[in-house]
Amino acid sequence: MLSRRSFFLAGGIAGAALAAGLSMPRGKARAAQVFEVTHTEEEWRKILTPEEYYVLREAGTERPFTSPLLDEHRKGTFNCAGCGNKLFMSETKYDSGTGWPSFFKAIDGAVGNEEDTSLMMVRTSNHCNRCGGHLGHVFDDGPPPTGLRYCMNGVALHFESQEKLG
Repeated sequence: MLSRRSFFLAGGIAGAALAAGLSMPRGKARAAQVFEVTHTEEEWRKILTPEEYYVLREAGTERPFTSPLLDEHRKGTFNCAGCGNKLFMSETKYDSGTGWPSFFKAIDGAVGNEEDTSLMMVRTSNHCNRCGGHLGHVFDDGPPPTGLRYCMNGVALHFESQEKLG
């Protein structure tokens, strides 16, 4: 028979294990990579806003439906907020209804993938291939022609209009 003390001890151990699993750092594979653009954590904190740092460097997630990029419909590119790398063309953006800017195709070679096992699920996380900044996740429930949904944190992106591109 399980005593009350054993029950609470087991519950405490299970809770600690769960908390450790939820707070484990993501991006171990990304951390081992060498990127063209690198900075110390102190330099990144000076370059990025607190929200950008949280998403790009700590693999955080912005609240859904908060990004002004949801309503961005001009022609241009969506670039990494950390290094300016061109990631997505406006022609590949669509409204997925998820509350985050979504794209069905990344610019070739611009975005890297890695397994993300945080939150007790397996997903594919995306990062900028130039600076390693966390962007969001990709899912296989997107529209044709790729069937992919790159669900990106708007705070990880800066929009550059085609007029500015020349």
